[in-house]
Amino acid sequence: MKKPVLVVMAAGMGSRYGGLKQIDPVGPNGEIIIDYSLYDAKQAGFESVIFIIKKEIEKDFKESVGDRVSKFINVKYAYQDICDLPEGFTVPEGRKKPWGTAHAVLAARDLIDSPFVAINADDFYGRDAFKVIYDYLCKEHPENPYPFCMVAYKLANTLTENGHVSRGVCETDENGYLAKVTEHTKIIKAGEDAESIMDDRTVALCGCTPVSMNMWGFTQDFVKEAWAGFPDFLTANLAVNPEKCEYYLPTVVTRLIESNKAAVKVLTSSDKWYGVTYKEDKPMVQQAMIKMHADGTYPSKLWE
Repeated sequence: MKKPVLVVMAAGMGSRYGGLKQIDPVGPNGEIIIDYSLYDAKQAGFESVIFIIKKEIEKDFKESVGDRVSKFINVKYAYQDICDLPEGFTVPEGRKKPWGTAHAVLAARDLIDSPFVAINADDFYGRDAFKVIYDYLCKEHPENPYPFCMVAYKLANTLTENGHVSRGVCETDENGYLAKVTEHTKIIKAGEDAESIMDDRTVALCGCTPVSMNMWGFTQDFVKEAWAGFPDFLTANLAVNPEKCEYYLPTVVTRLIESNKAAVKVLTSSDKWYGVTYKEDKPMVQQAMIKMHADGTYPSKLWE
């Protein structure tokens, strides 16, 4: 079995934040969130990373991230292009928005030839998460058709005081496998718990609810299945929401679970998530990073 590789989704538009948040420094020495993910991933055993970016940010991204970390980990690039669609489909008039996280991973379909972990560029996951997911993918799981996995976090550990967030709410079976994941696109903090604002109602969510932060472990079978299911997604959704529909990773995962093709082990992390969804989040993240450098969680400088 080939070693797992890390796939970092860094093509997000950052519309709520305003600007290229993926390369905005948060650490005491100018580190960005991706630095911590790469450092933790390397400590866990990862040797290669594929960055998924937009062609427009290639120069800035390579100067700020890729060229620097390539001294410590093997780096490749894939480019998410809104025009990268199955035969017979075209971009709807007026569409500017990328096609979502599943489409982002598909941008790297020609590079992925081993098990892989997909993460967001602008989320801090914690060292334990990388270790447990790497170890799971390094083992054989002959009892499962597609032995996928994910790291779930407590919802309360993933919220911001500064606006709403999007989270995949997870339901598990008695054996700790994912039964269903539902994308909630507008979750707001409500004391120790949260509320999900839907089109016509508000749903209360317990702070202990397990949620996906887009840290998924897949075999390369996922890429094949995601591409095969993309035409059906487009056919069903373009007529309804041509400018904003998105092909999410949980959409593909749920379909494979329901068709009994995939068994997704839910791994857990008690770490607190940190992310810069809004500009107002940045000071809190900076303070957390300073503390983790001071207490020895991270060395004074990551890449030395």
